[in-house]
Formats: sequence, structure tokens, C-alpha cells
Amino acid sequence: RKKFKSTSEYIYLTLFLNGENSDIKIRALGEEWSLHKIYLCQSGYFSSMFSGSWKESSMNTIELEIPDQNIDVEALQVAFGSLYRDEVLIKPSQVVAVSAAACMLQLDGLIQQCGETMKETINAKTVCGYYKAAETYGLDSVKKKCLEWLLNNVMIHQSVELFKGISINLMKQLISSSNLFVMQVEMDVYTVLKKWMFLQLVPSWNGSLKHLLSEADAWFAERRKDFDSDIAFLESEEGNQFLSVFTHLRLQHIVSDLASARIIERDSLIPSEWLSPVYKQLWFAMLRVEQENDIGPQEINKEELEGNSMRCGRKLAEDGDYCWRWTGFNFGFDLLVTYTNSCITFKRNTLSQPCSGSVSLQPRRRIAFRLHLASFDSTGRVTRSVTTGYQILSFEKDQEEVVMYLDSRLLIFPLYICCNFLYTSPEKQ
Repeated sequence: RKKFKSTSEYIYLTLFLNGENSDIKIRALGEEWSLHKIYLCQSGYFSSMFSGSWKESSMNTIELEIPDQNIDVEALQVAFGSLYRDEVLIKPSQVVAVSAAACMLQLDGLIQQCGETMKETINAKTVCGYYKAAETYGLDSVKKKCLEWLLNNVMIHQSVELFKGISINLMKQLISSSNLFVMQVEMDVYTVLKKWMFLQLVPSWNGSLKHLLSEADAWFAERRKDFDSDIAFLESEEGNQFLSVFTHLRLQHIVSDLASARIIERDSLIPSEWLSPVYKQLWFAMLRVEQENDIGPQEINKEELEGNSMRCGRKLAEDGDYCWRWTGFNFGFDLLVTYTNSCITFKRNTLSQPCSGSVSLQPRRRIAFRLHLASFDSTGRVTRSVTTGYQILSFEKDQEEVVMYLDSRLLIFPLYICCNFLYTSPEKQ
């Protein structure tokens, strides 16, 4: 039985590709298309051009000016062709250019399809380009998806190329977010920023991720020789552009650890006037706990939690039994975290386990927290996600509390756990 071409295929082949019965020629970027006004009028751009008093409305050949450098001949071919067919296949490698052409020609359907293609193909190589395109062409849902991907992956799946592609404004959004998936402790956020800033300043560096931190440390150490001893790198002409990003570091959860505090002082990236108030804040918080019996947050203040909580995390490579601490200068609260039998437990360790720091002997302590678990596929897309939401738990000495039960049938390893903690109540002004 003979298979006939569909009407759409016939129109695309005969009218668009072969240009039969064309009544207008469009020239752009050194190419020419023989097209038809009746089809071009589906585009808001051409509809306005042909229906108004523009000189182009009576011309048979139109020279198109292309103001957007993202638009190439291939993108125009796809955009014009979309007017002659029902379905358009857009390759991920073309999608930014096609989006640019679709926006210029006011092709709403094609813009929407480009957005869907982007959302389906976000990965480490495409995410920064897609985010920039989404900002430029008003693709808000794509922008949101890219931001979500980066919040989940920038700390977990680090890469040199990914760091190079993240702009200052984008990094500012990531670092300030309470949804940033931090895989160890807050100090790791500072370390990522240091590596990222080095690559922004030396984009030609093409070494491996393994050597990135040592190279960054050596480069900044060399730069320190050019400044007075009391000037931090971020106060220099080179570093000043990054100030707005580093202001979002949660320094109170970094300098609370001795080794981390020494690295911060050694690197001399951060202005000393930023650090003094933080040390003072920590000292007063400790005094409140010791002398005013601050037993921790009394109520859930979402704004306070999102802006000031300690972000920390853990990777569970495979199913099994795990126990770890999330420590730091935690005001006498030694928290043991256990994962076993698809269950996560918090324990306030007071007397039953040895610990490296002092512990509070107050009969009751509270913490505010939010626990978030996720699994990812090879492209960084979330395949499983569950959260406790913000909660407050009250602990007596050595008390244990189950904070999350999980359905073992739905667990996919490696499993990533991220938590936001607040140990002390906000200081009353």
C-alpha cells in the first residue's frame, strides 16, 4: 500500500524547502529564503510589518537586520520552517539560538517549545547557557529549573567548566539560598567560592578539579604579596567585584571551627571588619547559652532559619548503617545523627558518648531544623526527594528522636542528605 505524505509534510517540502509560489524573499546573515506572506503572518513580527504602513509591507524582498548575536542561519531555518509544519524537532545544541530567533520573530509556540526542550536537557554542560538565555528571553520557568538544578548540584557535582560558567549574580543567588545542597559543612561553601573566584579571574586555567584548590591557594598567596598586610583581597581592585557574593557567606558557622578560622585568617580574602562582629556575635551567643540558659529556638521563624541556619550534609554511598556528627561551635549541643533501617535519628549526646568539645548539662535543649534527602540521575536531575519541612525538637539529656522514616523500596543510592540547623534562639535587640 502506498504511504502518502501528510498535508503538513507536503506543505513543508513544497512551499518551504522548495519555495514554490513564493511571494516574498527574506534575506538575513548572507542567506535567502523564498517564503509566503500568508505563513509569515503567524509571526507577530511579520504580521505587524505587513499590516501597518511600513515600507516593507509592499516590498517583495526584505533585508532582515539581526541584532542578536545568538541568532544564526540554522536557527532562522528552524524558526521559518516552524511556520510551515505542525511539529518541530529542536536539538539541545540549537535551542538557545532558536529561542533567540523565536523571540525576535515573536513566535510564541516556538518559544514555549524551546523552553520545554531546555527544561528536559539541563545538565552540567548546558545549565549556565540555559540560565543566561532564560534571563535574556524571559523564560521564567526555565530560569527557575536551572536555579533548582544548580542549588542541588553545584556543591555535589563540582566541575571546572561549571564554575567558569556561573556569573557573579547567579553565584550570589546560590550562596545566599537556604536550599543550597551543602555536602559537608559551611566551610565547604567558602572553599567552593574560592575556587570559583579563581576561575573567574583566570578563565584560561584548564587543569583538573583535583588540583583546582591548590592552584587557587597558590595564586591568591602570590597576590597577597602585592597588598598591604591590612588589606584583604576582596578590598583590592581585582577582588572588589566579588564582594557582593562573599557577603552571603554564613561566617558564624565557619569561624566557629578552629581549623576553618585559621584558613580564613591565612587566606586574607575576607575583610577583617567583616570578621570582628561575627566573633563578637558568637561570644555573646555562648554567654547567653551559659549564663541566661538559652535552650534554643522557641518557635519556627522561617526568615531567621533561612538566613542564619547552619547548612551541612552527607552522602550515603550505599544502604547500610551510618552514624556521624555535625559539629562546630554548637554551644554545648553535641548532635549525633544515625541512619539505619531506612530511618534517620537525632540524639542529643550529653554523657553517653565521648565528644571533642564541651556539652551543655541543661536538662532540656531545643534545635530548629529542616532535613532534605535526594537522589540524582547521571545528569543531576532529582529522581527522589523528601523533606521534613521546618521543625523544632526538644531534647532531654541523651534523648534520641526519630526525625524521618523512609520507604526502603523507594530509596535510590547514593543518597544525599542535607540539613539546616539553628541551635540558639535569635538574640533580642
